[in-house]
Amino acid sequence: MAARFGMIGLGTMGRNLVLNVADHGFEVCGYDRDAKQRQIMEDAGKGKPVSTAASSAELIAKLQTPRIIMLLVPAGKIVDAVINELVPQLQKGDILIDGGNSHFIDTERRYLALQDSGIHFIGMGVSGGEDGARFGPSMMPGGNIESYNLVKDILEAIAAKAEGEPCVAYMGHSAAGHYVKMVHNGIEYAIMQLISEVYGLLKNEGVTNEQFVELFADWDKGPLQSFLIEITSVIFKKKDPETGNDLVDMILDKAEQLGTGLWTSQSALELNVPLSTIDVSVSMRYLSSLKEARVAYSKQYNHQNKKTGVAIEALKIACRDALVFAFMIAYGQGLELLKKASETYKYETDIKTVVKIWRGGCIIRSALLNDLFTAYEKRPDLSNIIGSPQFVEALKSKRSAVVQFLKTAMDAGMPAPAFASTLNYFDAYTLAQLPANLIQAQRDLFGAHTYHRIDKEGIFHTDWDYKPSDVE
Repeated sequence: MAARFGMIGLGTMGRNLVLNVADHGFEVCGYDRDAKQRQIMEDAGKGKPVSTAASSAELIAKLQTPRIIMLLVPAGKIVDAVINELVPQLQKGDILIDGGNSHFIDTERRYLALQDSGIHFIGMGVSGGEDGARFGPSMMPGGNIESYNLVKDILEAIAAKAEGEPCVAYMGHSAAGHYVKMVHNGIEYAIMQLISEVYGLLKNEGVTNEQFVELFADWDKGPLQSFLIEITSVIFKKKDPETGNDLVDMILDKAEQLGTGLWTSQSALELNVPLSTIDVSVSMRYLSSLKEARVAYSKQYNHQNKKTGVAIEALKIACRDALVFAFMIAYGQGLELLKKASETYKYETDIKTVVKIWRGGCIIRSALLNDLFTAYEKRPDLSNIIGSPQFVEALKSKRSAVVQFLKTAMDAGMPAPAFASTLNYFDAYTLAQLPANLIQAQRDLFGAHTYHRIDKEGIFHTDWDYKPSDVE
């Protein structure tokens, strides 16, 4: 019997997704150029409706029509190479799904290039890691709704479920799926950086790894309930088999990245959307990688790692409430960017639907998403959650915790740039009068860039009666 679903790329993610599809009763055929990966797939798929192919031609021959082929290969040129290899062998009506972390600009180019071929192309974000792929990811497909409907039954079957609903839905036209996944990853960067800043300060004040286990487990039962808080508690339990030490203490403090956070910040700059919490979280990964320089510079200064003697239980409460505040802002920034991108690129993305499918399977799943869903359900045109009645009182009440956290961090000489950016973003966004009028005056003086007035309409320029003095 011909397979219903084809997979190209049988690494950990691809292999686990194949097993997930097979577990739901669909025949699957997988292809990878690496014979070792094919063998691992065959071994893992024993007793399941799983087969492998040794070439793309064999894969295509084993699939029923219309053929459904998903790619889980590294983003970039490899995706183009695989598509170019497949297209001459495919027929009108066949479906290609790019399930990797492709840049949305590349996805849009591929989508447009295949429009006249009759071959359906879906750019789909997949979140949840290897466990999600195996037991239920959150998936974000974009392209044509007709294309999505052709694979909807399979995707809904294998997706994570939240309150009985599948965590997959059509995200919008063209590259919407990969854009949504990119924003998801940007929010992920911010949340991880915020958690690390809390960890850094509390550790500096003497909180032990054993206490962190209990603290994060406790936080996971309240408004901070989320996948990233949950796994943080788990991390502090793990021992290093080589040394017997806590494994977290043996890991070098250099955070790596794959580029999606950078793409999020770049896109926000192009669309004029402020994204400071995510921006600084990307920058801090770069700064963390400068380990050798940091070690050298630390020897020249002595303001770092000072114990403040603050009441530790009060600080824990401040940290919890500061995280609640900052999580709200991080999601809010990402969703505002997504709304602006949808309007600009004509994606027609429904923010409420995006929030809904993030509730299960994905890395940023959290209890907060239920409140976000309610906010966008009540006001589909909401531009930023700062203006939502669902969040106003919480943001008001939690702001003081961020201030307390930052004061303690500054006294300790512990960096907390994500919290600082979050607070300044919120304060600026909720302040009626910013000092930007002075910036406009400066721009008009040195460059005749003009300005607007507060008392009448129009564009104005002033002769400022200034002649540069000589600079020695």
